[in-house]
Amino acid sequence: MTKPKQAANKNQPVSMDDGNHMDILMINALLNSLFTIFATMVRLEIKAGIPVMKQNNIAKGEASGLIGMKASGTSGSVALSLTLPTIRVISGSMLGEEFTSINKDATDLVGELTNMLVGGAKRILSDKGHDFDMHTPQLLSGDGHEILHHHPGKTVLLPILIDQDEFYIELNFV
Repeated sequence: MTKPKQAANKNQPVSMDDGNHMDILMINALLNSLFTIFATMVRLEIKAGIPVMKQNNIAKGEASGLIGMKASGTSGSVALSLTLPTIRVISGSMLGEEFTSINKDATDLVGELTNMLVGGAKRILSDKGHDFDMHTPQLLSGDGHEILHHHPGKTVLLPILIDQDEFYIELNFV
């Protein structure tokens, strides 16, 4: 894994001293899952940015997938939010066709990536003794759409750098 780059916003980085052990476990599982997906299926290089606390519900991308998760003692949700340029790059590499608009094909791709991401993280966490149930992804799209996580509280935003652009993973667990 490559060294994280400083996020391009003014939010405070998530500290390992913040006390939320599940966020740290989940971030690591999501990153491991994402790097596997991009190495084996998408075949593109990505780099993780610095996780920060998200300040609002506005999506950073034009298309997002949101999945709820529940385990004994914790529950929450994970979102994957992609900009059109990142969807174009990913679809071109993964499917051989560059999607040029946010349409059903583009949102289906985001939903499938979200499902693979969270499914991979679920397997990793299960190996560590944390068994989660997953819900079906909710697909959201449009400029400025909101991602309403399944629980109130702090949302961690993790930027992922790809081909001169970024996409984002969000997680919110209680």
